[in-house]
Amino acid sequence: MNDVRPIRAKSGTNHEGTSAHNRRVMIDALRINGELSRADLARATWLTKQTVSNIIEELERDGLVRSQEPVRKGRGQPSTPYGLVPEGAFAIGLQIDRHVTRAVAVDLIGSVLVRAEAGLPPGGPSTGAKVILDLVADVRSKLAGIVQQSEKRMVGLGVAMPGPFGVAGSGDDPWMMEAWQKFPLLERLAAGTGLDVGLQNDAAAAATAERMVGAAHGVDHAVCLFVGYGIGAGLILNGELYRGANGNAGEIGMALLFADGKSTPLEHRASLASLYQHLSADPADPDLHARINDLASRGDPNIQTWIEAAAVDLRWSIHLIETVFDPQTVILCGSAPEALVKRLIAAIGPLLPSIADRPGRMLPRLQPGMADPWSVAIGAAAGPIGRAFDPRFAAILKDFL
Repeated sequence: MNDVRPIRAKSGTNHEGTSAHNRRVMIDALRINGELSRADLARATWLTKQTVSNIIEELERDGLVRSQEPVRKGRGQPSTPYGLVPEGAFAIGLQIDRHVTRAVAVDLIGSVLVRAEAGLPPGGPSTGAKVILDLVADVRSKLAGIVQQSEKRMVGLGVAMPGPFGVAGSGDDPWMMEAWQKFPLLERLAAGTGLDVGLQNDAAAAATAERMVGAAHGVDHAVCLFVGYGIGAGLILNGELYRGANGNAGEIGMALLFADGKSTPLEHRASLASLYQHLSADPADPDLHARINDLASRGDPNIQTWIEAAAVDLRWSIHLIETVFDPQTVILCGSAPEALVKRLIAAIGPLLPSIADRPGRMLPRLQPGMADPWSVAIGAAAGPIGRAFDPRFAAILKDFL
């Protein structure tokens, strides 16, 4: 009996005029599953063998796919697996936060080749924009030193920063970067870098990173509960990131909780900013992440007091997420230190009863994701890769317009 491993892939279409979609489907299948033969690809994508062969040859010519050593299975002819060429495309990811900016360069499969960070000076975008442009230029220069042809295969610059976008603020809300949102950021970055620029909120970027190289890799329905300076939820629905009508989907940190006769946003109670306030810590301290990780590892009583209170609110948040979105799993991710995330997950359990509490689950209701201050920048870099290569219904429409 042949050993046929399950392959995760979206369906292509054999109708005429859908080549762009089929290319994306093939690239996506190789990214999710790793090396696959032409027969594997045809079986997984529902494309004809001839269509698969034509696309493979095209992707090889474009430097996106290459053949590997033939593999013999059983008594039949050996099959040739194909895999993505990491240096087939590159992207830059940029995170802009309240006190720091981080930039990374990734290849087609999401490997980070260069990373760099810089402190953001006071004064908002009027002083910070040059710092950011210099940082991006430095990362691109270092990447070019590693891969000579990187600039020719650069697909864009992804930017992530806290949301919500297009919402009027009070002007002094520490959770909103209102001055940056009013600044013509994308236009300035596009002019300064010569790249196509896209923007998403930090929770969506963290979810993109989880989908590309983390716990959501190969999962069609997942919600990433992002715990950073604020709180958000990155929504992966039907294998794609859901952004909402105005790019603000998942802003669960703004959900109001009621206690003692008053309402307070969730992120004012259970975010890292609330922890910094609890500890009377300076969020601009470059050593703060490591210090909190150490305190959490040692079970510091002051940290534990915050964890127990935050866990109550996060437990409710997970119940709400499961009830509204019915995901396969909820992933707790973000820029919180790893030791803190582990203690938070332990304190959140047991989860509240919900429609997700069912027998035969393949994935846990709650699991840890990346606990890495670089995850948002990595997800931002994955954005341009996704726009260039992920299968989307729009790719079919373009061929018919």
